[in-house]
Amino acid sequence: MNPTAFTPFHIDLGAKMVPFAGYNMPVEYAGISEEHMCVRNGVGVFDVSHMGEFWVKGPNALAFVQHTTSNDASLLTSGKVQYSCFPNGKGGIVDDLLVYCIDAQTYLLVVNAANIQKDWDHLAAIAPKFGITPGKELYNASDEICQLAIQGPLALKVMQQICDQSVEDMEYYTFKKLTVAGIPHAIFSTTGYTGSGGCEVYVANEDGPKLWKAVFEAGAPFGIRPIGLGARDTLRLEMGYCLYGNDIDDTTSPLEAGLGWITKFAEAKGDFIDKDYMAALKAVGIQRKLVGFEMIDRGIPRHGYEICDSQGRGVGVVTSGTMSPYLKIGIGMGYVQTGFSKIDTEVFINVRGKLLKAKAVKTPFYKGV
Repeated sequence: MNPTAFTPFHIDLGAKMVPFAGYNMPVEYAGISEEHMCVRNGVGVFDVSHMGEFWVKGPNALAFVQHTTSNDASLLTSGKVQYSCFPNGKGGIVDDLLVYCIDAQTYLLVVNAANIQKDWDHLAAIAPKFGITPGKELYNASDEICQLAIQGPLALKVMQQICDQSVEDMEYYTFKKLTVAGIPHAIFSTTGYTGSGGCEVYVANEDGPKLWKAVFEAGAPFGIRPIGLGARDTLRLEMGYCLYGNDIDDTTSPLEAGLGWITKFAEAKGDFIDKDYMAALKAVGIQRKLVGFEMIDRGIPRHGYEICDSQGRGVGVVTSGTMSPYLKIGIGMGYVQTGFSKIDTEVFINVRGKLLKAKAVKTPFYKGV
């Protein structure tokens, strides 16, 4: 297992470590629910250095990004970030990702840890068609960069103390290059995967320890705590955010997953991968849909559980589920036949042979405070 720049800190703090996407990662410290509420109410820090980072540069960078992603990257200007996905050419999704626009000829693609090699192989096979050379204009910097996600309503107040530019007023899905904790040229973004505000900071691996120490020193008066991947999952699920490998994968269409908003057919997009397939699917209509649901009966839905109608007939499957630390009820997401996707539709989750009542709801589950 690969360490991150922060692994020694996790071990020293007594984190429960687990293998994840080839890395030795902390799944929890004090407990998932406690860490979850720390982020919802205050500020917590995630090591997300396992994420992948690809640079795309040169005069054909935008054309390449437009062809390989579903969203319209031509709408981006310097300092803006966009959520998107890689269509796989077969109607599914290679991965979901963030697209950072550094300038008109420079983009940073941030991809999921478990898909780094898969994504690289996918992009490297297409790049030469755009005059882009893998290893040159398309560059995998994943092993050179570490990343902390500082999340929660107090996160930007904490980080303002160690940044040389204003960050508390930054808009959602924007970024700046600035000096953080004395580290120049850090990328400071406000995207987030928790729904409670905050930021992400990208620096070179060798600067990781300095960043960690400065963040925790600045956050000490605010009750800052390290947070594991377990709480990251419950936080994102309360927001109804998709997790690749659970809620989206190579067999799910962005339209089925409720990601039509990142699937653009504007003229500026040109002929992107799966354009014709998704346009036809949009015109005909989808047969299944990813929905959020809340348990009415007491129980915890889990990945892979069957979703049934009142007669016990299967109508779908749970892709993500948990006991919500904030709402104190079971929540989940899953694909169902479209006839069962309307809000307030009653469904049943097959929990170890017992049908437990639930209802379809609009996400996010967590509405903020």
